[in-house]
Amino acid sequence: MKIKGSKQIHYDSGPNMTPLVDVVMVILIFLMLVGQFGGLEHYLMSNLPYSEQGLGGAQKPKASVPDEPLDIRVDAPSPDQWIAQAGKIRTNDVAQLTAQLRKLREDLNKAGTTTERIQVIISPAKQVKYDYLINIYQAAMDAQYTKIAFAKSH
Repeated sequence: MKIKGSKQIHYDSGPNMTPLVDVVMVILIFLMLVGQFGGLEHYLMSNLPYSEQGLGGAQKPKASVPDEPLDIRVDAPSPDQWIAQAGKIRTNDVAQLTAQLRKLREDLNKAGTTTERIQVIISPAKQVKYDYLINIYQAAMDAQYTKIAFAKSH
């Protein structure tokens, strides 16, 4: 008696993954090519003439007045001491610096410069401690300046 089932080969290994891999590779290659060419188009420059006609014509840029810079230079003659200089202001006391910066802001406001147009730039020396810069920043905030920035070490 012959048993047919024992000699037949059974392939129950799951679904065929070959078509899936082929499709994924085609999509991957397509995306790589499209991504490369799409990046280059971003930097193409146009040499078309400038035109102000039509509904979508470009608006003329508004004249902007640059911010009034107020540079505060911070030096450290010794590791435990700092000196802040801004124009005629020269002090190493936070309370004095706050009062003098407030007076300077009020003088600039009287001259027609709004507080929003004043840019305070704190420029520290390389050896100035971070704690001193925070005190000077707080003094500028207490003097009600709205734009305060830090510059590189001088």
